[in-house]
Formats: sequence, C-alpha cells, structure tokens
Amino acid sequence: MPRFSVIVPAHQVQAYLPACLESVLSQSYPDLELIVVDDCSPDACGAIADEFAARDARVRAVHLPRNAGLGPARNAGMERAVGDYLVFLDGDDTLTPHALRAIADRIKETGEPDVLVYDYARAHCTGETVRNQAAAHLTEQGPAPFRLTDRPGLLKLLMVAWNKTVRREFAEREGFTFPPGYYEDTPWTYPVLMTADTIATLDRVCVHYRQRRQGSILGTPSERHLDVFAQYDRLFAFLESRPELARWRPVLYRRMADHLVTVFTRPDRLPRSLRAEFLRRARVHCRRYRVPGAPVPRPVRLRHALLRLGLRRTWRTLRLASALRRRTVRVTARLLRAARSVALRGHYRVQRCLPLRADRAVFAVDGDLGHGCNPGALEEAFRELAPHVRTAWAAAPAHHHTIPTGTRRLTPGTAAYWTALARSRYLVHNAAFDAGLVRREGQILIQTRAGTPLKHMGLDLRERPAVAGGGDTARLLREAGSWDYLLSANRHSTLTWERVHPGRYTTLEYGQPRTDVLQRATPADVARLRETLGIPEGTVAILYAPTQRAALDLERVVTRLGPRFMVLARAHPRHGGPLAESAGRVLDVSDHPHVESLCLASDALVTDYSALMFDYAGLDRPIVIHADEPEAFEAARGTYFDLRDLPPGAIARDEDELIDIFAGGHWRGSRSAQLRAAFRERFCPHDDGRSAERVVRRVVLGQTDLPPVVPLEERRPAPSAVAGLARAPLATVPQPAGPRTVTESL
Repeated sequence: MPRFSVIVPAHQVQAYLPACLESVLSQSYPDLELIVVDDCSPDACGAIADEFAARDARVRAVHLPRNAGLGPARNAGMERAVGDYLVFLDGDDTLTPHALRAIADRIKETGEPDVLVYDYARAHCTGETVRNQAAAHLTEQGPAPFRLTDRPGLLKLLMVAWNKTVRREFAEREGFTFPPGYYEDTPWTYPVLMTADTIATLDRVCVHYRQRRQGSILGTPSERHLDVFAQYDRLFAFLESRPELARWRPVLYRRMADHLVTVFTRPDRLPRSLRAEFLRRARVHCRRYRVPGAPVPRPVRLRHALLRLGLRRTWRTLRLASALRRRTVRVTARLLRAARSVALRGHYRVQRCLPLRADRAVFAVDGDLGHGCNPGALEEAFRELAPHVRTAWAAAPAHHHTIPTGTRRLTPGTAAYWTALARSRYLVHNAAFDAGLVRREGQILIQTRAGTPLKHMGLDLRERPAVAGGGDTARLLREAGSWDYLLSANRHSTLTWERVHPGRYTTLEYGQPRTDVLQRATPADVARLRETLGIPEGTVAILYAPTQRAALDLERVVTRLGPRFMVLARAHPRHGGPLAESAGRVLDVSDHPHVESLCLASDALVTDYSALMFDYAGLDRPIVIHADEPEAFEAARGTYFDLRDLPPGAIARDEDELIDIFAGGHWRGSRSAQLRAAFRERFCPHDDGRSAERVVRRVVLGQTDLPPVVPLEERRPAPSAVAGLARAPLATVPQPAGPRTVTESL
C-alpha cells in the first residue's frame, strides 16, 4: 500500500502533462502511485499516460469511454486508489521538488490528520512564480492537529482540491465524491474541511498552479459557468443534512456571494448574452441562502446587496463610475509625474551651473539598496581617511536605516538627490549611474563593480539578449566613457572589465574594498555575530547563498547531517526572499543587511555561481559548489572559465552528493584546502584588509606611496568559531614584510 495516491485527470493538456507527471515521479519521496485518468481527451493525453505507465510501474493509466468532466475523472481515480492519502493534481500543474517528502513529514508530525492543507504559487509563462497572498493562514503556530472551528480562517483560502491531501479512509467513510460540471471543487472542499476531525497545515509551496494564457476552463467564456449555482445548491443541501454544521451557514453564504461576484465581474467567464440570466439566478440564490443579521464586512456589503437585489443597471453604473474614477486618477498621476520630471530636469540644469563642491561625495549601489558592498566600504574609508569630505548615500527610504549616522541620506529622484549629483566632486557606484547624469568637468566618477566576474558581463551579453534583458549597448559605452576610475580585485577582473566596459578610465587593481571587514575581523567579532544570529556554540553554520532560485530541500539537508549542523539561507537580491522558512536548524537571513557579517558568522559556504565565492575565499574557509546542470547554465548565461576546472572546493551535482560531502568530511579535507589555496592565489591577491584605504589615498588624497599588499602566505586566516576550521585566530591585520607593486592601467 503506497503512502500517496496522486490522481491526475487529463483532458486537452498534452503540452503540459509530461511535465506534470515528471514532477510527481521525480519526487524525493518515492512511496506513491500515480493514477492518470484520460478523460476521453481528443489529443495525445491518453498516449502520454500509457507511455509513462510502460516506463514506471507506479503509474496506472485509466481511460474513460466518454468525456465526463474534471469531477467524475477524479472520482474514477479515487475508485482505484489504494494509498493512505489522496493527492489531487491537475494535468497542467506541477508538484514542487521534495513536496511529497515535506507533506509526508508533516503528516507524521501531526499524527495522521484527516486533511493537510498546503500552499501553492501561480506559475506564469514568463517563468515568474507568485505565492498565494493568503499564505498567512497556513502558519504552523499553535497546536496541531485541530478542527476547523479552531482556525476558521482556512475557509479564506482558495477552495480547490489540489492544495490539500485527504486521508483516503476518511473520504470513503464520509462518502465524499466530486459532482459533475464546472466549479466541482466547491461541494467537495467545504464539506471535507467542515467534517474533518483533525486538520493540519503545511506552510510550504507544494504546487505550481499554471496560469495559462488561453485554453483553461476558468479562462473560457461559456454557459457552463452557470454550473456554479448547482454546486452551491449541493453545498447547502449537504449543510442541511448535517444540523451540527449549521453554524457555518453565514460563512458559506459570504463565500458564495464573493464567488458569484467574481464570476459575474470577470470578463473571461460569462458571455454577454448570459449576464442578465446569471444576475437573476444570483439574486434567487442570495435570497434563498442568506442568513439575516449575519455580519458582513463593510467593503463587500454593497456588492452583496446589489447581487441580492439584482440591480444590474445600478451595478453597471457604479462599475462605470469606478472605472472612470480610476482612469482619472491614473491620468492625473501621470500628468503630475511628467510635471515633476520636467521640474527636476530644470532644477538639475540650474545646479550644474553652480560651482562644484570639492568636499562632497555621493555613494550608491545597484537597486537603490542600503549601505554596503564596495561603495559602502569606500564610504567608511572616506569618513576615516578624508574627514573633510562630507559623504551622502542615495537609497530608497526603506533602506535608510542601514546608513551610518554621520552620513547624509538621499532619496533617488528628489531635488536634493539631483543637487548632490550636480555639485558633488566624487560619485561612487557599483553598477550604472542614474540615466540622467551628466558628468561635469572636475567630477570624479568611481566605478567599483559588484564582484569578480564569473558570468558574462557588459558587451559580452550582446550574444545573449535574453539574459541582457534588452540592454542598451550605446548607453553602456557612454557610461563606461564617463568613468574616471574602475576598481578591480585581480588580474582576471582587470582584463575582463577593460574588454567588456571599454573606456579611458584608470583601473585600480587594489582588491575588493568590501572584503576589508572580513580580513580585519577578530574572534570577538565572530563570536558576537554568531550570538546575534542565534548560532549555538559548537554548531557548524553553513551559509547557503545561491545566485539562482533555491534548488535544495534545506530541512532535509540538516536532518540528514545531524544536530551539529545548521543552515543560514540567503536569497539572491534579484529573486528576493525568503529562501526558506526559518524553522529548527534552518534560518532564513535574506533580509540581513550585511552579507559580510553572514560570511564571518558562518563556517562554510555553499553556492552555485555567486560572486560571493570570491570574497569568501579570502576567509580561507571551506567552500562547496552545488551546481546542478552546470552545462545548461554555462550555455545560457556564459562563464569566463569553467568552474569545474578551477573550483574553490568540492563540487556537488545534486542534493545527495552535497550531503555526502559534508557527512564524509570532504568539505574541509586536504583536497578542499588545496583547491581553495589555488583559488585564493588567483582571485584574492590584494584582499588583505586595506583595499579601500589604497583607493582613498590614491584618488582623494593624491598619494602615490600606497600601503603595500600583504602576501598571501603571510596572511592569517580569519577566525572561525568551530575548532579545526581555521589554523589560527586573527587578532590584527599583520604589517607587510616588504613592498609589492600595486597595478594601475589605462
């Protein structure tokens, strides 16, 4: 008897069905049967089901003699199911990786509940996934399992079958089946939740709900949308047959009214000829099932009243008035933005006519984020070594709290911001300066970039327009032509930047300023950071910082590795967070403002293609590369060298290999240390804790006798909080034994 019976009805989804079935069969939890019900589909769905059944013994193909609809197709699957739990999945949707394992673990934790409710994300054709907005109702706080009366907010979730797994014995005992027609989920999901003795939730996205551009049932105008009335008749008939459930009638009425409003107002549901008929029947249903005196939230009270009274013309008039108001607001806002833009451009022109201020400097990073990266390290060095220069940081208001007290805060797009750009002598950025910036005579533009390049950048992206996102080559060349200085961490970076960002700037191969804090840290600093993050003493903290979307089941990783390990999960800023739900020994740190602090607090780094590996290598701590399908990434994105030929440590191609590398100790073995040493020698020759100092002394103070670079062999490793991970603690940065040339190139 399998643990799960996954039931997939299929009708005219031949383009999506293989991906759906693969997402089930590739689950890390294999104890399942997959029942594919071919609902007499006119396309190749039946043949695809047979092919999968021939390939995998866990697959059973069921062919219905005539098209019965989604509900009867699911019933056919349930009749043949023998698993402990029923999992429903539509033929154009997919399970997320490790979903069944997470579901099985949660079922075990909560004592085999009748129903487990989990989350989903809408998957768009662009590749974007958007999580359910009502996910807060799935938080696992409080006792579990529970009854619906304990957490009635679950009824605000999308009432569908595919975001729940139901115990098969419970469904058979209660006689639950799906009715024919559209909206077949309605008379199933509400009764299942109301009658279940035990319910649990899983705060995890387990299903990707495909948003099809055309062809889906809910996106096709049809008279079948009138089936919604029969479905609610069935639901309230069930309620009347169970007097003990009468308390739910007001809640179900509100849900019905909201549902009918949605069907009526969506232009892709009802043909125009049926709108009057729909409203007439809606009026009958609202009068039939309404509970007088039941509280209704104020925002929806008017809509429910118009539906109950059947005031079609009034409804149409109010909708037209609302649309007109929204259009007026949009036009007015557009005009105000245009007027503001014109005024700011005029203000900027006037400010450019005024004298430059030699004692002013403006700093910013890509995305208008808070204080950090290379510009952040330089800003600190400006304040320390050139206190006569007043610094300002440009960031969105949400990030102003990260800016040091002594630094002026600027909001991009304001008059103060444009004044600072027009009159400050020094402008420092790690990506593209503002598109409206005009470099003045006497201004000094310092471009720091955001790390050592592994992936293709600049002009090299012309060969990959999908990755470049429609980048403007002319603007790229214009920006590079305005730079005075470009910072470089190593010879590889120097040669790459000068080729992909050609210009007449001076390259300062001084190292990465943002790594200075890593080299200067003391054991007390590391201990304080670990205590702040809640890392227990003696625990090995793994920093997981991928540049792509997460591909690891972090809960499974820490479970397999044992109690001595924990994971700090940091999402790439481009994807946003959280990367994982903070629970147990998995801590999501995507919102932490300083990645350098996370590096110092951790004992090892796991990443894929992130430039963070070059910074972390300077710590001389273990690095493990988790690169599934590296060939595909290199072909799509392009890389400047094959990471497999020159890795900073062990390489894992899948999750099990990664677990074995840590469990077997290879992550910090002698081979790993040798690879890391070669990597450091090539990419970290100048990262000795004084990179920012050299830049300020050279550019601002005009000094030519700069602090020499400390050779790699004379640097001590940064302190680690776990014994055996570092050779010796670091108290201070050692003074160099002799001079070493600092590279400058035109």
